Amino acid sequence: MAVVDVQGAVLGRASTNIAKRLLNGESIDVVNSEHAIVTGSRENILAHYKAKRDAGGPFKPIKGPFYPRTPHMIFKRTVRGMLPYKKPHGKKAYGNLKVHIGIPKQFKGKNIEQIGKAIEHREYLTLGDISKLLGSNIEVKK
Repeated sequence: MAVVDVQGAVLGRASTNIAKRLLNGESIDVVNSEHAIVTGSRENILAHYKAKRDAGGPFKPIKGPFYPRTPHMIFKRTVRGMLPYKKPHGKKAYGNLKVHIGIPKQFKGKNIEQIGKAIEHREYLTLGDISKLLGSNIEVKK
């Protein structure tokens, strides 16, 4: 089992790295998911995530698609999009992924590997900021 810290890593790059490792049979716990970053202008990022959230429409509250608002579930959904999650080997790989907000107590003394930090970008938002703007009430510590 590997414990991966994604603080300061670009969401897409970290997700592809993790998806490849999951397909190879690894079991991965991701920590600090609220500090992963999405690059781009604030307006474009928010428009993208709000469009995903509102895709089900106001008159279909029971039917999907449902898109998460919390940072750990946004991260998990991004990795799911990079896996063949409807096929048996993709479903098994997706089951080996656990994503956490912050660093849980059981990982405090363990060896946590870092995924490469993002090269300095001018404009970006963290998943914690995006989830707050989407209406999540998760407390994100900086």
